[in-house]
Amino acid sequence: MKKIGIVIIAFIFSTTGYAQVIYESFRSIKLDQNRELKIQLPRNYKKNVKKTYPLILVLDGDYLFEPVVGNVDYFSYWEDMPESIVVGINQRKTREDDCRYDVAEYLPSQKGAEFFEFIGQELVPYINKTYRTAQLKIIVGHDYTANYINYFLFKDNPIFQGYICLSPEFGPPMGDRIANVLETSADIWYYLATATNDADNIKKNLVALDEKMQAIENPETHYFFDNFEESSHYTLVGRGIPKALEAIFEMYRPISKKTYKEVLLTLEDSSPYDYLVDMYRTTEQLYGIKRQIRVNDFIAVSTAIEKNENWSELEPLGKLAIKEHPDTMLGHYYLGMFYEQTGEPKKAMRSYESGFQLSEVAFLTKDYMLDKVNKIKEDFGW
Repeated sequence: MKKIGIVIIAFIFSTTGYAQVIYESFRSIKLDQNRELKIQLPRNYKKNVKKTYPLILVLDGDYLFEPVVGNVDYFSYWEDMPESIVVGINQRKTREDDCRYDVAEYLPSQKGAEFFEFIGQELVPYINKTYRTAQLKIIVGHDYTANYINYFLFKDNPIFQGYICLSPEFGPPMGDRIANVLETSADIWYYLATATNDADNIKKNLVALDEKMQAIENPETHYFFDNFEESSHYTLVGRGIPKALEAIFEMYRPISKKTYKEVLLTLEDSSPYDYLVDMYRTTEQLYGIKRQIRVNDFIAVSTAIEKNENWSELEPLGKLAIKEHPDTMLGHYYLGMFYEQTGEPKKAMRSYESGFQLSEVAFLTKDYMLDKVNKIKEDFGW
């Protein structure tokens, strides 16, 4: 088991080699000092000049940046999350001062208050101006910094929509404050992790907060909790980061076999086509990212339509596929099927012929489209 874990860790770190890390010294007026940053841009950032990317800000960048970058690169490679800009702040010498809070109101004080302003008023605006950032912004912390990132949650219009809190060492009222905010907040993703071998006081506080959160019914807040078996305060980080990303970007992932069987084939009040359109509209609203509909998602929806013989759904699906993938056969194939199944063979034949001129995609080849045309001609003696 240890060998497997080593291989996984090695793989995660090796993926960072596909894109260069930018090391930058940022001069902060708020802190009156330079802060060392690590910045990882997506693989094709320079090529996709019109594309915007979520921002993931990582505190404890000295040791937390690399595992976050490795997981982000891996998940985005398989399209389980969008490519993202990851920025780490090194805090090895300043961590305690950066996260300082007073013991009366348990809010950032002294250097902690200055660090809060540095992130919100200097660093994030600088990243937004320098790089193509999308609406969605996520912040990550561990232990002391995982407590600190929650202060951004308490602002009226928080600059971060996602919070990855890995074994946070909470100040006394923090759990109650978090529960109160998440009870009424909207479009917030909040991930919390502890472990069976975590520090007793940390584990106790986090389990208590989770019990409070389980009693809250707020569909507009996305809350996730893990209590990892046989992990410690430090080893839970390697398990928590991928679980957090998987949870936050659940709606972004391709249509799975499970969704196909349990959702697409059982729809009653809507259709597979409507599900597809709503899915991409929702992810755009949630993550602030407009993206091209995947070919595999088109195929999953069309298969469900065929299975249930809802042939009328193929017409709008075909038109949408032509809009999304105009250079491929996909949309013309769906329109051809629609006309064929609704008794208009000449229109079906013309659609297949139009598709024949375009690029092959998935299971669709020129031979396949030609066979569809010839079959109609044979059936009707043309």
